[in-house]
Amino acid sequence: MADGSDISGSGTDYFAERQLKRGAAGWLLLVGLGVAYVVSGDFAGWNFGLQYGGWGGLLIATLLMATMYVCMCFSLAELATIAPTAGGGYGFARRAFGPWGGFLCGIAILIEYAIAPAAIAVFIGSYCGSLFGIDGWPVYLAFYAVFLGIHINGAGEALRLIFVITALAVLALIVFVIAMIPHFDTNNLFDIAATDAVGASTFLPFGYVGIWAAIPYGIWFFLAIEGVPLAAEETADPDRDLPRGLIGGISVLLLTAGLILVFGAGGAGSSVLQDSGNPLVAALEAPNAYGEPTLVSRFVNFVGLAGLIASFFSIIYGYSRLVFAMSRAGYLPKVLSLTNRRQSPYLALIIPGIIGFILSLTGQGDLLILVAVFGATISYVMMMASHIKLRLAEPELKRPYRTPGGMLTSGIALVLALIATIAGLLVDPRAVLRAAIVYALFIAYFAIYSRHQLVKGAPGEI
Repeated sequence: MADGSDISGSGTDYFAERQLKRGAAGWLLLVGLGVAYVVSGDFAGWNFGLQYGGWGGLLIATLLMATMYVCMCFSLAELATIAPTAGGGYGFARRAFGPWGGFLCGIAILIEYAIAPAAIAVFIGSYCGSLFGIDGWPVYLAFYAVFLGIHINGAGEALRLIFVITALAVLALIVFVIAMIPHFDTNNLFDIAATDAVGASTFLPFGYVGIWAAIPYGIWFFLAIEGVPLAAEETADPDRDLPRGLIGGISVLLLTAGLILVFGAGGAGSSVLQDSGNPLVAALEAPNAYGEPTLVSRFVNFVGLAGLIASFFSIIYGYSRLVFAMSRAGYLPKVLSLTNRRQSPYLALIIPGIIGFILSLTGQGDLLILVAVFGATISYVMMMASHIKLRLAEPELKRPYRTPGGMLTSGIALVLALIATIAGLLVDPRAVLRAAIVYALFIAYFAIYSRHQLVKGAPGEI
């Protein structure tokens, strides 16, 4: 190894106990998985950006982040076909920058993927509270228990169920947009009063800095689409299916983000939605819209749970595959990569699930978003740097899919990711700093112990 670390070898029995089910996902299921990872962002979370940037600030932040994610998805499509393993971004950074690069990227993704379900669980509680009058820890516990159980039962079953739930969620979004169109008024977009911040106006009520502060919530419209490559080892044809899954998924998400941002705030008013835990229902029942609960709002509330469940369900899938891959290679405790008779990594599902449930008990979905975004943006910087490094260092490497625009495309995503990395500090520095401390503790674990335990011959390892 270039860093001089020791690598422990393992026999064939080691890998025999750590196998995923090949062929469980085709490209259409991957598109569904990509949308499922993210679709909860349309139902809750994005609207918190209104209280930091106003509608104009959130719009610009969303456009910037949409550009970042489009460029990133094209770049990841290339990386995924170079190294189609369950580690996703960790595997890309490992190939480009060695074990340290792989670990730094992998743990950043793990922070994102372990925290995001906790935030979504809080939003699920808000929707259940509107529907059934039940919120809080019993709801969080029930959803974690049920959906961890489904994943433990098998990957193919989980992915197919994700696809069905996601289709229901998209249907709810379509119904919402159609219902809000008659109530759309541009004045509703700008009903947050301007402050005395530099550059403040009716379009940017919190000034120019509001754009930056709204970035984490613009990211929430797209966060976790990068998890599609985590399904690489369960894909029938990675060279064809992974690029289609990434590009198809981001295409759908661009459309839904635009429609929700325009017709949600434009129908109900930005001020109405800025701190709501279930903004789509709040929009439908706002005085500017229908003014009371209706059949449509109840439908969107009920079926809208499908959107939150889809992301909750699929991100659990994503973190389990990441933990599985990093554990199998020795970066995390090796016991976490054991699989059951259904070839599901049960401990990689359960342990992060317990941590996520504990964090959900805070009930602070907006702050949990900041922590998830912190991990995500660090990983984006690492993955885009990996794309550039491999283009420069290994130009002759076989690339079944090549990124349009090459290093320019990944370079744009890299710059925008750097800008986004520190945006959370403008919202709540304490939440971001606590996440940074956790990240530092993981780094210490690798430096002191696990870099000496890496497994020779693991997929993605050299």
